[in-house]
Amino acid sequence: MASLSFRFLTLCLIILSITFPITSQASFRPKALVLPVIKDSSTLQYLTTLHQRTPLVPVKLTLDLGGKFLWVDCNRGYSSSSYTPARCRSTQCSLAGSKICISCFSRPSPSCSNNTCGLSPDNTVTRTSTDGEVAQDVVAVQSTDGSSPGPVVSVPKFLFTCGATFLLQGLPSGAQGMAGLGRTRISLPSQFSASFSFDRKFAICLSSSSSYSGVAFFGGGPYVMLPGIDVSKSLIYTPLIINPMSTASSYFAGEPSTEYFIGVKSIQVNGKQVPLNASLLSIDKEGNGGTKISTVNPYTVMQTSIYKAVVGAFVKELSQVPRVTPVKPFGACFNSKSIGSTRVGPGVPQIDLVLQSSSVYWRIFGANSMVQVKEGVLCLGFVDGGSSPRTSIVIGGYQLEDNLLQFDLATSRLGFSSSLLFRQTTCSNFNFTAKA
Repeated sequence: MASLSFRFLTLCLIILSITFPITSQASFRPKALVLPVIKDSSTLQYLTTLHQRTPLVPVKLTLDLGGKFLWVDCNRGYSSSSYTPARCRSTQCSLAGSKICISCFSRPSPSCSNNTCGLSPDNTVTRTSTDGEVAQDVVAVQSTDGSSPGPVVSVPKFLFTCGATFLLQGLPSGAQGMAGLGRTRISLPSQFSASFSFDRKFAICLSSSSSYSGVAFFGGGPYVMLPGIDVSKSLIYTPLIINPMSTASSYFAGEPSTEYFIGVKSIQVNGKQVPLNASLLSIDKEGNGGTKISTVNPYTVMQTSIYKAVVGAFVKELSQVPRVTPVKPFGACFNSKSIGSTRVGPGVPQIDLVLQSSSVYWRIFGANSMVQVKEGVLCLGFVDGGSSPRTSIVIGGYQLEDNLLQFDLATSRLGFSSSLLFRQTTCSNFNFTAKA
């Protein structure tokens, strides 16, 4: 594989930032930025590393596609000469959308300042949140021309929120917070694009391997994977839908959701339409229903009636393959010895999420639908989400792997590649070892 391991990539960026001065914005303005993303084998979350503070230190974070902002644990070992709390009623507080002022009566320290504005850092894995102060600090990240890394650049006053140590529960070992990519003015994509005046776009390409990193791009294309394939040139597009009601565990009244929803109109298995309650696929006035994309859900989660209909149709189309005892959390498992292999994974019926028209669909092949749970057993990687979930379909991380997704915030549009395996490349094939 072309990519190095995530730990080695982090070490390289530390060495780069120490050995060479960080390029100033005045002398160099990047067209895009790049971060490595690695799958944690224990939690199935996706991790990235930002370099933050003065002096710079690597901060390991769970990538949260719909998260509102960057939050880090400031209670344990946060030390930085450039840390600055955001004062109440300041421009920074307005930008962050904060509506509260907080005070702290302990010894002043990061996360404990008086007359600062606050937000609610949210662990979207465990659905827990708390109050935390808004602050600014230096963030450094690598630039890119879309095909290889370039100079490290910095944002001297990057807005984030201080979380508490207990919020780290449920995150991978060593994680110090979450990197939110959602629809807010202080998410990573918004702050990076504002700082460097590049396109309000970002893309994620999650690797299916926990040994080789995938990639997140901030800015427009190209998005080049070895051997020289610009994935940005062959994307399928669909509108991103705004849910008018927040789907976070903590929010201010009247806030819209910061997550990314798409308009799934129907589902097909092997080209045959699955009978569904279509009303569940729309977002109602209370913000319930619809389909969103998530990097914190390891597998796609479906409302019970949708789940049963899809699984039933899939099992029917795969009736020639012996079923075996299900392995939690999955409901349909098969004897893998009776399933052949293809370029795009196990040879099973394809699943299509049909979007704005019958000719626009997100096709899920075997590599993204079937999970090898143990020797000889493959399971359909969808999970029953109960009869009344907040969102009817949550497309999870496993179904995103080795697919590039581009989020265009300016036009509210999603571009998706379908499986890169068809193009004989993967999300772990960004060339992190070369220099732009």
